[in-house]
Order: sequence, then C-alpha cells, then structure tokens
Amino acid sequence: MRSDQQTQLEAAAFRRLLKHLDSRKDVQNIELMNLAGFCRNCLSKWMMAEATSMDIDLDYDQAREQVYGMPYSQWKENHQLPATAEQLAIFEKIQANKGNK
Repeated sequence: MRSDQQTQLEAAAFRRLLKHLDSRKDVQNIELMNLAGFCRNCLSKWMMAEATSMDIDLDYDQAREQVYGMPYSQWKENHQLPATAEQLAIFEKIQANKGNK
C-alpha cells in the first residue's frame, strides 16, 4: 500500500468512526470512557494535538465541532444525560487504577 493510500484509508476510517458515533448519540461519553478508555472529547483533543503538530490552527471548540458535528454546547444540551452514580463510581475506580500503574 502506498503512503497516500494509507492516509486516505485512515481518513476514511476516521470519518466512518465519527459517522458511527453520530448515529449513536445515545451512547454517553462516560460510557465510552468506562468501556474503551476514550470518548468524543478525547478524539477532539487528539485532533487538536495533531493539528498543532502539523502547524494547523485548530482550537478545542473547533475540534469538538468536527467530532460532534455541531457546537459542543448544542450537542450537550440535546444529547448528554447526567452521569449516574454507578457510571461515576466506575470512572473514578478506573482513574484511581491508572495512578497505581
């Protein structure tokens, strides 16, 4: 596989991931964090970090809009539910275990 094909393939897979996440607005970020160790906000931060390394001007709000497909405040208002006590307990346990490694 040529380098340009690899780049195109990776970009297409990323777009497909974003499309999948967009179709699953019912899946909350805390659930993603607890199960997979990353969420939509993580993707936004990774995108922003890569933009910085490529000297591309992209701030966090712009990156989140790319990932969420809308301004984050709008997504949060329309789709984000409060985390349950159980979700928060799992998240806190995972975070505590990270510190022990």
